[in-house]
Amino acid sequence: MKPRVLGLFVNPNGGVPKLPVDTLVVTDTGCVGDRQNDLKHHGGPTRAVCLLLDSVLSRLISEGHPIGPGSTGENILIDGLEPDSFTTGVVLDFETVTLEITGPAPPCKTIKASFLNEGFTALSHKRDASQTRWYASVVKAGTLNVGQPVSILNESEQVGNL
Repeated sequence: MKPRVLGLFVNPNGGVPKLPVDTLVVTDTGCVGDRQNDLKHHGGPTRAVCLLLDSVLSRLISEGHPIGPGSTGENILIDGLEPDSFTTGVVLDFETVTLEITGPAPPCKTIKASFLNEGFTALSHKRDASQTRWYASVVKAGTLNVGQPVSILNESEQVGNL
């Protein structure tokens, strides 16, 4: 299966969980309809979008955590990519939107309900670099839809698109 958008999520009131939407408008500063309550740690141009891989979500579910799509504040849930494909600087092309990963999204106590014994550090890059959410900046703004394909651009492709 080719990598694709499995889910899109926003919360107009801020915080978690983020609620599913079929379409997501992504701007340079974030996702339309999504609000962050803590602007010191969330949002802004280098943290405009939060990404989670379904392989990470599935692993946490298999460990017994009561986590689900949108419950940890991600805006985009991606299927078909492995955790080691993400690192700072990776550019993702969704055809209508292009994002650049700016770094891991550290977990905080607001997502503790998604974990056994409130152990939200199970989603910490410090604990396991491949089991985390990621922040991204917006290279090309546009609209995303559930099911839309996603690919990782190599350096030669990035030059033409950035």
